[in-house]
Amino acid sequence: MKRYAVFLFGIIGYLVGAGAYFGGIIGFLTGLFNSGKISPFGEALLINVGLILLWGVPHSLMARQSFKRWWTKIIPKATERSIYMLQAGLLMVLLIWQWRIMPGVVWQVENPVGRQLIWGLFGLGWVIAFIATVLINHFELTGLQQTWAYLQNKEAVHPSFRTPFLYKVVRHPMQLGVLIAFWAAPTMTVGRLLFALGMTAYILIGLRFEERDLLYRFGDRYRAYQAKTPMLIPGLHLGKLSAPLASQSGD
Repeated sequence: MKRYAVFLFGIIGYLVGAGAYFGGIIGFLTGLFNSGKISPFGEALLINVGLILLWGVPHSLMARQSFKRWWTKIIPKATERSIYMLQAGLLMVLLIWQWRIMPGVVWQVENPVGRQLIWGLFGLGWVIAFIATVLINHFELTGLQQTWAYLQNKEAVHPSFRTPFLYKVVRHPMQLGVLIAFWAAPTMTVGRLLFALGMTAYILIGLRFEERDLLYRFGDRYRAYQAKTPMLIPGLHLGKLSAPLASQSGD
């Protein structure tokens, strides 16, 4: 029964986490999910920044190898990634629910063709992000593979160092995809700008910690990949700021 319970938990973690990532955030950014909560500007700023930090800090902390080594001494190893997905999904739901509207407009594209092109770019960003997860094993990244292996009384296969397709263009195509989606806005309100800035800061800071973890795990193979492949922008090398997400379940 314990094995079935772990697998069921993996399914729940997957549905909540993936739903919040690819459903909740998309609905939030397109205005489909609108909390309707309005506060004075200063209060709204504090609340919204607090919500971003509340999501971002555990999201990054729980992805670190040092935390995982400690955490898996307490919980079943097969559930580690599912717990990660569940908490990230629930905290994103909380962010969407409690987000304060900040309606001032930073920029607005009036041309209908221009608006459609930007929305197309928004969609492309999410497609890139999703394909990136598939390329490195979507179900391992989201925890289902680990709980399925546990159900079958097998050892989960550890991810190997691979750089397929998009990972030959940039080291972090998943993060590149979500960054495109965050900034592709035909109407950029103050609130969405704050969200985009906060999430961009989180991604860039998180990648620096990811580099340390992957340098420890893959050493010279990692360095060689890093030397020839840009971090986020195709054709642009800014030095050794991150690591290939293709090699592990990271942020």
